[in-house]
Amino acid sequence: MAEKLEKIEKVIDEKLTAAEMYARRPRKWWLYLLIVLILFTLIGWSSSSIEYEGLTVTGRSVAQGVVSGITHPDLKLMFGTGDTDVPYLLLQTMAIAVLGTLFGAILAIPFAFLASTNILPKPIAYIFRIVILLIRTIPSLVWALMWIRVTGPGAACGVITQSVCSIGMISKMYITAIEDLDTRILESLDAMGCTPFQKIRYGVIPQLTASFISTTIYRFDINLKDATTLGIVGAGGIGASLVQCLNSRRWAMVGAFVWGLMVLVLIIEFLSTRIRKKLARGE
Repeated sequence: MAEKLEKIEKVIDEKLTAAEMYARRPRKWWLYLLIVLILFTLIGWSSSSIEYEGLTVTGRSVAQGVVSGITHPDLKLMFGTGDTDVPYLLLQTMAIAVLGTLFGAILAIPFAFLASTNILPKPIAYIFRIVILLIRTIPSLVWALMWIRVTGPGAACGVITQSVCSIGMISKMYITAIEDLDTRILESLDAMGCTPFQKIRYGVIPQLTASFISTTIYRFDINLKDATTLGIVGAGGIGASLVQCLNSRRWAMVGAFVWGLMVLVLIIEFLSTRIRKKLARGE
């Protein structure tokens, strides 16, 4: 009986302590109110510059044409084998994304190690971080417009553009993985008398491999969608043909391109998600 009473008293004391702590919680209602006021001010200021005057006659006809094209696509274009048909252009788009991702992922490795504060002194690491930041600040379309002057229109421009753009994002993710390395493993290998190569082989690479591959696959998803956009400015892929069909109002061909893109993106998304889960959780 005495033990039960002690337990009850202990529970009551804990509840009282929790209640006292809740009563002493920081009163930050004024801070939350200020944040809400700032958000409403920003929304009001941003919406003041938006003027919606309804759909134009041209815009309405384009929307109807796109819907008609999606519901009645050009099947001959969708399943053709020529270099202007959907399968060939989709393969070219995917090839641009694959090469751009691979080159970007490989080039990002030295950038990431040189920008990691646990590898190099902070002043040197921050210099390389600034370079990575500068790469990331320029949109992919701007990079494409610059490189198209060097290589000319075509898939080569798309590959170079995606390689450069991939360096910016992939390097940032690589840096996080490198700085989260478990140094105790390296210390244990050092105590065992391992050489620097052995420490990298057995202590560093196993820790980074899964993270690096997962980041690369995620970037490939982004590059696959960007490859279509880059095609609009002449950087190869299906984007250029899609824009030409939109401008000439060939809606059945537009529908064929859109269906091809949707199917390709869904397949790649499914496969990449399964691979990332396998790497992260072993599922």
